[in-house]
Amino acid sequence: MGLTKLERRNRIRKRIRKIVNGTSSAPRLSVYRSNKEIYAQLIDDQTGKTIASASSRDKEIAEEKTSNKIEVAATVGKRIGSLASKAGVSEVVFDRGGYLYHGRVKALAEGAREGGLKF
Repeated sequence: MGLTKLERRNRIRKRIRKIVNGTSSAPRLSVYRSNKEIYAQLIDDQTGKTIASASSRDKEIAEEKTSNKIEVAATVGKRIGSLASKAGVSEVVFDRGGYLYHGRVKALAEGAREGGLKF
């Protein structure tokens, strides 16, 4: 019997996390996607601290009337980019969390690039 979706994503996630590691100069941009929401965090793995976070549940983003989830993900990406620039971060490493680089994950990454992040 094959793997379930969740088991497959966790296997990919572990393989990615062996390689992708955040530092204070280039933190890890971690993405979590649920069916309704999307979350992004900038994490310094050396100290174990979250530098900045943004999600579709934030008040500013939730109040905007966007028509679909891809637009919401792009808005979250722009917000994490602006929060990162306020924290003095311009370069990150992207952790897609086992998700395919397509759809909402891609929209968040492109929004973060528009927000000023380089990866």
